[in-house]
Amino acid sequence: MYYKILVLLIFTAVNYVVNANENIGLFKNEKAILFTANDGQQTDAYEGYIMVPENRNKANSRDIRVNYVRFPATGKLKGSPIIYLSGGPGGSGIGTAKWRRFPLFMALREHADVIALDQRGTGASEKMPYCVSDYAIGLTEAVPINQVEQRYRIAAAECVSNWTKQGADVLGYTTVQNAWDLNDLRQHFKAPKVTLWGISYGSHLALAAISLFEEHIDKVVIASAEGMDQTVKLPVNTSAYFKRVQQEINQHPELLAVYGDIVGRMQRVHQQLADKPIKLTLKDKDGSPMPFLLQKRHMQFLASRVISDPSEFLALLLSTHRDIEGGSYQSITKILERGMFNNEKIGFRMMSMAMDVASGITDARLEKVRQQKEDSLLGDLLNFPMPHLNKLVEGLDLGDNFRQPKSAEVSMLLLTGTLDGRTYIEGQKKAVAHLSNVTQVKVVNAGHNLFMSSPEVLSTMQQFLRGEKVETLTISVKAEFIEYLKQSL
Repeated sequence: MYYKILVLLIFTAVNYVVNANENIGLFKNEKAILFTANDGQQTDAYEGYIMVPENRNKANSRDIRVNYVRFPATGKLKGSPIIYLSGGPGGSGIGTAKWRRFPLFMALREHADVIALDQRGTGASEKMPYCVSDYAIGLTEAVPINQVEQRYRIAAAECVSNWTKQGADVLGYTTVQNAWDLNDLRQHFKAPKVTLWGISYGSHLALAAISLFEEHIDKVVIASAEGMDQTVKLPVNTSAYFKRVQQEINQHPELLAVYGDIVGRMQRVHQQLADKPIKLTLKDKDGSPMPFLLQKRHMQFLASRVISDPSEFLALLLSTHRDIEGGSYQSITKILERGMFNNEKIGFRMMSMAMDVASGITDARLEKVRQQKEDSLLGDLLNFPMPHLNKLVEGLDLGDNFRQPKSAEVSMLLLTGTLDGRTYIEGQKKAVAHLSNVTQVKVVNAGHNLFMSSPEVLSTMQQFLRGEKVETLTISVKAEFIEYLKQSL
């Protein structure tokens, strides 16, 4: 009798291991799929979902669906599931896996199952529709930035009201709720611990998870770190960023002769537009003429959107300022015709807006931002519409306790691009200063989206995930924007 029971137990255990290795029917709400990347590459995977409370702070909160794609491990030693946390907030992890980072997802399967997660309210997960308000900013309106802020606040309040009427609980869309989803996902996978892999807002989410349940986190790999009180970046660091860009230009005499003092030129162009906006005529989508009044805020918004990476867009930004100062508007016209600014009404995605407003900013940091923005090239527009929507929704802000880092010993790899124009290098080290087991690797000349900047980045990640000491703390790549500037000469 006992012998039969023992044999049955052994057979069950072996069968479980075989099934676990083949990842067949292992987890609830999953089905096998053939995952196809945008370049046509395919791999076997599993798509699934979990149901989570929309607002854990509210009794009888409705449940919402959070979707993921699981790429099964290929290595012999299966470690903690690796959950990818996309940036934004609002980015799709599943969408990211289809693009340039597809090889990373495939390579990391050597260590464990790799999970492309669509965070609550994003991608394939359950979400509210995009909200279009009743407010707009006309293309020919001479509107100062403070009035732009006022319209955005009114439009955002209208959207919050609309989402609430449609049954959403906006107070549930915070980084804390998002982090607890990760713990629910860990339990869904029956894993004692998970490894977190994130970028930008994804790093912010990972840091929050460490504060909440460090004991269930194995390792953390983050790039372009955004600390707990860094949703709004300090304007003084924008100036330091452009100094680094200038240093790269200074190394090329032929470029220095043409572009000279880039900060001085940008300041002159901004002042020119502040004194006298420029009337342009663009081509609408149907080819019809569309008048446009180019103002200082347009150039600041444009710069805020393109400086994250030292790519062709940064080169285009510098060339455009040079052209405007020289009285040529052809390049800025072509950029504007891509539709960054339009006559459409102001709109928002609930998750993106709510997460940033909830993470907020401390009063001390907000005061720094206000003091620094007057002398900054971009003012306080880098993270627009924050801090402009700060504390818009009553009860949504997570408070200073959330923004206060908590010490932890979890093993972390931080990858930092020296030419990151969004999460500046000055802030990244501070973002993880409260953690005692951090290895920071600087990727010289890389920007915000640095994972694919060099094969050495993946090698470093794999070395870290194997538990080995990371020996190379500096990776160097070419400053891509320099080549584009040379091509424009």
